[in-house]
Amino acid sequence: MATARCCRRPSSSALQSVFATTSAQHATLPSFLVPALASHPQTSAFSTTSQCRSKIGRAPLSLPPEVKFTITQSAASGRSGGISRTQPGSVVNIEGPKGTLSVAIPPYMSVLGDDATGIRTLSILDAEDRKQREMWGTVRAYLQNHILGVSEGHTAILRLVGVGYRATIESTAVTKQPEYPGQKFVSLKVGYSHPIELGVPKGITASTPQPTRILLEGIEKQVVKQFAAEIREWRKPEPYKGKGIFVNDETIRLKAKKIK
Repeated sequence: MATARCCRRPSSSALQSVFATTSAQHATLPSFLVPALASHPQTSAFSTTSQCRSKIGRAPLSLPPEVKFTITQSAASGRSGGISRTQPGSVVNIEGPKGTLSVAIPPYMSVLGDDATGIRTLSILDAEDRKQREMWGTVRAYLQNHILGVSEGHTAILRLVGVGYRATIESTAVTKQPEYPGQKFVSLKVGYSHPIELGVPKGITASTPQPTRILLEGIEKQVVKQFAAEIREWRKPEPYKGKGIFVNDETIRLKAKKIK
């Protein structure tokens, strides 16, 4: 014959004594968290390491001897007090043997350095402001890319992998009109019933050292990479036969063939 078990709940005075002891141990915690910690007394934090922030913004900018780095200060605003994010900042002009580029920096940033050493550093007003920290590394990356662009230039090499895939550079196009005088066009034969014609943006030089290679050169990195991405969109690399248009050292892992 089974005997009935009797479960008796602890009295309110016993619970109060337990909570009082726990509250004394965790006096700095809110009262509503004490019962949860009483059941899990050995709970530890997920991570004890401090937050690691990016150091890109404070990295120095090294200027080659043939590059000129000038800063044009913006006109002072009539407002008094703090600096607004909508207020126009300074403009940095970078001139080199390949060309000239300019970058507008926010008003809470300043460029420090001297012409003797050829080293520039970028600083912000408030290192605790999240927006300023985010733009700190971004603006510094833009400046470094422009310095490299006007001195050496940026390139992108596209590889056409596939049977019958070819590319040529034409001075005229059938399906498009030139956007500026002397514009060239990249003509692609990548498996469509008609050739694909893409206008070369201004400031970029396109050439085909081989029928299956396209070389893009320019001083602005963003424009070069964007045009390379537009060409790649017409035949993205596929993972079964490895065919497509590859940019620079891009690779793709092949999958096993589907067997029905």
